[in-house]
Amino acid sequence: MKPELRIVEASFVAGVAEQDQLPPPALAEIAFAGRSNVGKSSLLNTLVGRKNLVRTGSTPGTTRQLNLFHVRAADGLEAVLVDLPGYGFAKRAKHEKSRWGALIEGYLSKRVTLRAVVLLVDVRRGPEHEEKELVTYVESTQGKASRPKVPIIMVATKIDKIPRAQRKPALARLAADAGCRVVGFSAETGEGKEELWGLLRGRLVMGTPSPPDVGDLPQLA
Repeated sequence: MKPELRIVEASFVAGVAEQDQLPPPALAEIAFAGRSNVGKSSLLNTLVGRKNLVRTGSTPGTTRQLNLFHVRAADGLEAVLVDLPGYGFAKRAKHEKSRWGALIEGYLSKRVTLRAVVLLVDVRRGPEHEEKELVTYVESTQGKASRPKVPIIMVATKIDKIPRAQRKPALARLAADAGCRVVGFSAETGEGKEELWGLLRGRLVMGTPSPPDVGDLPQLA
């Protein structure tokens, strides 16, 4: 792995259940979203090179808080990774006539340090209704906060669960459907880790342009 992609420090910062509990905006932030059991905790642990920094809840989808983690790379780059609740909040939104919970809405629409949303989908299922709702909501927030445009980076998890010969065609189908670049990822083998970190650094490093095919939100309608 390239030295600048190696995480040398990673720590839990806070669990936030209310909007006013969010720490003052400082470092650039990347948010991670995905339905329960899509492998979000495993992806985050793999990215930071830790086994149990992000814990998997015993009851998926019930968490109603944002979990914030501070990371520092070998070259000194610092950032905050924000673990959004699993699709318990999507079910809540559906119950409330498709409204996002106030905490999630407020974070995605107003957080000035948010630089990208990593949207996880199972490579075997692709984006479904909840993922499309998230994309639509994030797109609706563009220009409403004093921050650069927030792209969605799609990650197809569990890429190791399909035969190697089927991986490129599967990712190509997802990319065509989403209208953006899709990164294949496996927490078991580490496949996709360097590619994803490279894209994230493009959002974190000041003055660095968005990577090709990632700067625009996917159109999933």
